[in-house]
Amino acid sequence: MKQDILNSEDIQLMVDEFYGKIRDNELLGPVFEKVIQGNWQPHLDKMYGFWETIVLDVRKYTGSPFQKHIPLDINAEHFETWLQLFHETIDFHFDGKNAEEIKKRSTQMGIMFQYKLKHIKGT
Repeated sequence: MKQDILNSEDIQLMVDEFYGKIRDNELLGPVFEKVIQGNWQPHLDKMYGFWETIVLDVRKYTGSPFQKHIPLDINAEHFETWLQLFHETIDFHFDGKNAEEIKKRSTQMGIMFQYKLKHIKGT
């Protein structure tokens, strides 16, 4: 039986597995690699803190994640692929209230980011 996302080790497992899939993905891998340029650990560390703040209510992240997405050449297909891989990773490892909450929040963020990017870029 799968457990819920309960601690920083669970967040780290989720983030590491997910970004492993991102690196291997033909659509998303190049977008991330263009920015990260092989130095993934700072991004992973930031994502550990981000999701711990969101799900575990541990204040480890400050900042505006949306701002980092403005210069990227991304569209709805990128967001759909990101969400599919993210939810797939969560569903493989976890089950419970926090797992459902993180999927809900990621979906909401994806919708909001797409809306804001369309508005800013005039597309």
